Amino acid sequence: MRLGGVTVQVTPNGNLGRGFGELGGMPAGAMAPPRPIPPLAMSRPPPKHYTSPSLSLAPPTGLDRQRDLSQTAESEQQQKNKEEEYESRSGSDNMEGGSGDDQDPDHPPRKKRYHRHTPRQIQEMEMLFKECPHPDDKQRQQLSKDLGLEPRQVKFWFQNRRTQMKAHTERAENSMLRAENEKLRSENLLMREALKNPQCPHCGGPATVGEMSFDEQQLRIENGRLKEELDRVSALAAKYLGRPITPMAPTLALPSSSLDLQVGGGSSFGGGMHGGHGGNQLDMVAGPSVADVATRPGGLTEAEKPMVVELAVMAMEELVRMAQAEEPLWVGMGSLGEGGGMKEQLNYDEYLRQFPRGIGMRPPGLKTEATRETALVMMNGVNLVETLMDATQWMDMFPCMVSRALTVDVLSTGVTGNRNGALQLMYAELQVLSPLVPTREIYFLRYCKQHAEGVWAVVDVSVDSLRDNPPPSLMRCRRRPSGVLIQDTPNGYAKVTCVEHMEYDDRAVHRMYRELVNTGMAFGAQRWLATLQRQCERLASLLASNIASRDLGGVPSASGRRSMLKLAQRMTNNFCAGVSASTVHTWTTLSGSGDDDVRVMTRKSVDNPGEPHGIVLSAATSMWLPVSPARVFQFLRDERLRSEWDILSNGGMVTEMAHIAKGQDPGNSVSLLRVNAMNSSQSNMLILQESCTDVSGSLVIYAPVDIPAMNLVLQGGDPAYVALLPSGFAILPDGPNAGMGDGVGQLTESGRGSGSLLTVAFQILVSSSPSARLSLESVGTVNNLISCTVQRIKTALLVEDA
Repeated sequence: MRLGGVTVQVTPNGNLGRGFGELGGMPAGAMAPPRPIPPLAMSRPPPKHYTSPSLSLAPPTGLDRQRDLSQTAESEQQQKNKEEEYESRSGSDNMEGGSGDDQDPDHPPRKKRYHRHTPRQIQEMEMLFKECPHPDDKQRQQLSKDLGLEPRQVKFWFQNRRTQMKAHTERAENSMLRAENEKLRSENLLMREALKNPQCPHCGGPATVGEMSFDEQQLRIENGRLKEELDRVSALAAKYLGRPITPMAPTLALPSSSLDLQVGGGSSFGGGMHGGHGGNQLDMVAGPSVADVATRPGGLTEAEKPMVVELAVMAMEELVRMAQAEEPLWVGMGSLGEGGGMKEQLNYDEYLRQFPRGIGMRPPGLKTEATRETALVMMNGVNLVETLMDATQWMDMFPCMVSRALTVDVLSTGVTGNRNGALQLMYAELQVLSPLVPTREIYFLRYCKQHAEGVWAVVDVSVDSLRDNPPPSLMRCRRRPSGVLIQDTPNGYAKVTCVEHMEYDDRAVHRMYRELVNTGMAFGAQRWLATLQRQCERLASLLASNIASRDLGGVPSASGRRSMLKLAQRMTNNFCAGVSASTVHTWTTLSGSGDDDVRVMTRKSVDNPGEPHGIVLSAATSMWLPVSPARVFQFLRDERLRSEWDILSNGGMVTEMAHIAKGQDPGNSVSLLRVNAMNSSQSNMLILQESCTDVSGSLVIYAPVDIPAMNLVLQGGDPAYVALLPSGFAILPDGPNAGMGDGVGQLTESGRGSGSLLTVAFQILVSSSPSARLSLESVGTVNNLISCTVQRIKTALLVEDA
């Protein structure tokens, strides 16, 4: 049906009446042209025609279509501007509606309405955001009430603000990472160029090493990986076996009648010993040893000498303050036991606070040992300073603690006439008399200064921090400022305060000696001072001139007494130099039960008037005994009990022919023993024996001597030409609870008794020809000798084998 140019469709459900009613209500002329319908804000183009459920309108004219498109474009542009404005409001505007997560899925989303917050509202919300970016419901309710906003508006403002802050932070981090990446790329390129064109750091010319081939690079990488794997497996095995493992250690095989052991003083293992109980596994990849670094040509450069002087002055200041300080730097920890005084512990945090300078932080993997002790010694300050500043005299004063020492460079000789201001670069190797404890090699400065009349100080400090990337060997043991503060007393003695502060690697220390080392009893101040006191008494006895006849101890004259003391001192020095795990020794382990393995070493003795000419075989073993150190010492030094353990005496009666006291303690003495033959077919034998004891340990050392040579010594002759091969025992407490008191060791909570650590060592001349090969029979003989001696000692002391 057509009506006024409009087509009207009649539907069967009654729409006709509604259609006429709508048309009838329209004003005249409203049918042409039709009124345009306002377009909705959509991103797609407007439809080409309009539809209705009950009406179908004809398409509009061209002019109407153009006007509609213009209005649609303008509306879309306005809507786009509003959306961009909303996104750029920095969290100050919000919609009334909720976020997508908060909308009810049962109700369709309503039209979004935007609200711009006032500056005051923004300021208040910013202030709260700085204090609390995640306000709770109570805070949001209070803020919305104060600002006249809905709680949801406050909630979503904080959500938007947090999102913006997170985006800003991520952009800043990305920018920083990009800059760091570019920096690393630039450094990598520079390092690659430097590797392609290496230069000598000394002359500046091109290095002789060319560019490393790819195959060599891969071999080095694989070599490093295998070494790491070896260290890991060795550490794992050591954990379960209870002792360090050296996979490359040679084991004595017994298929042939001859045996090749390394003969000489050099070590092929970079400073440890073969056999696994004391060798430091890090030595295999350590590079140059401490001795190599100390003795290399060139020494200190001119640029390093001012640094050395500054380091020495700083170390001297630190030593004096540590020697005189009390709490909180030093904290009392109770008594050390008989004769040991009060034990102190260094407060490490307080130390770092008071001494921020120095040789740097402690390297990872090292332990700290700090001890302090004060005592009176029988020597004045000037002579004591001279002894410490001379490497040879220092070794003679501490033979059981210093196995090697040398002065590398003298930077200052001090004031004319004394040692005030003397500064020298030194190398030393500190030891414990057992092959189970690796020595401590140190490369250090020694500086002497007179602070006042009769007041001296001598300080040591490691120099590993002078250069970048020092060899790993220098970092295994570092000597922080340590030394002695000396003050003369009116009676000719000196009051000495000793401070020992070291950092060390204890992984290669055998578990039997670990407690002794970690408590500071092996290398601490107490042992240094106890040894110094004992040695000063020996020197006083040696230099004494007005000796009564009754004090000669059976020696014909005072000169004979002096010669006998010198001979005994040389015997003790030789014993101490050949029993430890020094880097000049190469120990080889014989088969044993583990803890009491026997270790052997061979060396040549040529053109040495103080030793027999030929090949010398040394053997040593260490063990723990559940007996106090004092009881073990008294048993071994008593000549009346000697036949219970000494196989060489052949059961004969032993008598003491001469006895010379070396100090106030009766245990410090030198004796000349005679072993009487059991029958006429055997000849008598003379044995020179020296016993030493103090609170830190004891020694019993002896050697057979030729009767004509000994008669010459007793008459005052030169003892330097008497050939000796010393053997003996080193006795140490196994920890701070053992002490030197008499009695039987007791079991502690750790499962081990407070007993003794005994080292037994023998030296035997196996051939008078330096070029001879060591026979298997000689090794078997010394092994049986030391094993039988150990068993006899255990039987006599009523010690049962575990």
